Amino acid sequence: MTLSRRKTLALLGGGFIVAAGGAAGLAVTRTPHSALAPWAAAGGYADPRMNALSYAILAPNPHNRQPWLVDLRRAGEVTLHVDTDRLLPYTDPFNRQIVVGLGCFLELMTLAAAAQGYGVELDLFPDGEDPGGLDTRRVAVARFAQGAGVPAPDLFAHVMQRRSLKEPYDITRPVDPTVLEDVIAAAERTKVEGTVAPDDIATLRKISHAALRIEIETPHTYKESVDLFRIGSREVEVNPDGIDFSGPAFEAMALTGVFSREAALDQSSMAYRGGLKAVFENTDTAMGHIWQVTPTNTRTDQINAGRDWLRLNLATTRAGLGMQPLSQGLQEYPEMSDIYRELHARFAPDGGAVQMFARIGYGPQVGQSPRWPLERKILEG
Repeated sequence: MTLSRRKTLALLGGGFIVAAGGAAGLAVTRTPHSALAPWAAAGGYADPRMNALSYAILAPNPHNRQPWLVDLRRAGEVTLHVDTDRLLPYTDPFNRQIVVGLGCFLELMTLAAAAQGYGVELDLFPDGEDPGGLDTRRVAVARFAQGAGVPAPDLFAHVMQRRSLKEPYDITRPVDPTVLEDVIAAAERTKVEGTVAPDDIATLRKISHAALRIEIETPHTYKESVDLFRIGSREVEVNPDGIDFSGPAFEAMALTGVFSREAALDQSSMAYRGGLKAVFENTDTAMGHIWQVTPTNTRTDQINAGRDWLRLNLATTRAGLGMQPLSQGLQEYPEMSDIYRELHARFAPDGGAVQMFARIGYGPQVGQSPRWPLERKILEG
């Protein structure tokens, strides 16, 4: 679950910034500078692999877990592993969403390499794959070849502006069907469809609202998200992953005890009630939806889904649109099974796996998400 920053401030922040004055005021002005430094560092490496990876770490991924580890010890190659300490066992029990995130990483690495004139050949799961879960086996071996890249400047040009827009969308501004078609055309490996029809939007708003409620009202899945809250710049600097709640108002609310992990778990608290209202405003302001289907649900299918999802992210950015995954209804735990079946019957009536589902619309500009520095993601020894 991702709380809307703007709406949470309106619901929870009134009066608390002033109350957190005095010495505490020093804390509320801090910005997590080092956690955002990887964005400024992107593209600043001489080694073409490091240069491509410096962009790849900016890829979208579930709960901003950044579950990638890379081995560079073989010349001209990048070997990708998953960091098994960064899985989501309750909301993503088979690690499907994590693999989709790794696919986003690989596609962004490939696009960045191509922008430098390097082609990338991917050997996926060379040690075999397990549909039940990920382990320490190699996810991919990427071999770089100079002069073999096919640049995609129309997409790569938007990497630094790409965001997952987790704010309410402008319900007075519809999305033109031709814009939706242009976004969908960016996908190369999977079946992507969408709708901006008012009746469809109304139905899918209700389904995604219900799925979000199930995730929040299921204690172990909700707690998995709350445990990943990073509240205030100090926490973000120490752990630049998870769900970022930095900025003056959140610092003030934390200092005054209004917003904390404990408060977020307490269903009688203002933080819980305000957060619930805020996330529902996100689902309920969708101005269109897109979804993605693969013929089967192999790990390779999941990687391909991630590769196309990154391209769709960049295409929506190019179009001036916001996009936010609505992953809850596709999660494979028992409490979500009815909605999971409903979405598959709707989006994949002839079979296949629905890998991703998202809302689209026009919304505000938002800041960059924290990232671990590239050097912390390189395996040694």
